[in-house]
Amino acid sequence: MKTSKIIAAAALTILAAAGAQAETYDGVHQLTSGLARADVAAEATVAARAGNVYGDGVSSNVAPALTASVDRAVVREQAVAAAHNPLQSLDRRAFYRDQVPAAYSKPTVSFTRQAAL
Repeated sequence: MKTSKIIAAAALTILAAAGAQAETYDGVHQLTSGLARADVAAEATVAARAGNVYGDGVSSNVAPALTASVDRAVVREQAVAAAHNPLQSLDRRAFYRDQVPAAYSKPTVSFTRQAAL
């Protein structure tokens, strides 16, 4: 009884292995293009100069003119101030349980003077 089960399992294994190799190789396919190399190069040049015609928001081949709403000096001053701020890139997610330690919190110093009594 055991040998018949072993023979049946071996037969199924051989059938499965034979069925797995059903793919055939057809060789390298020949090119069937009707265009000459120069025609394809000309079409490629035109397509490259057309830009991304399938992109979002593309209405013409001309880029829109950029206009600044803030003076260049003001933007530079803001960038310098942000670069000199030691806590500018502080992210709460970088700390355990999203609690920033007191050493990293912004100081609450008041520069107003009180009169001494």
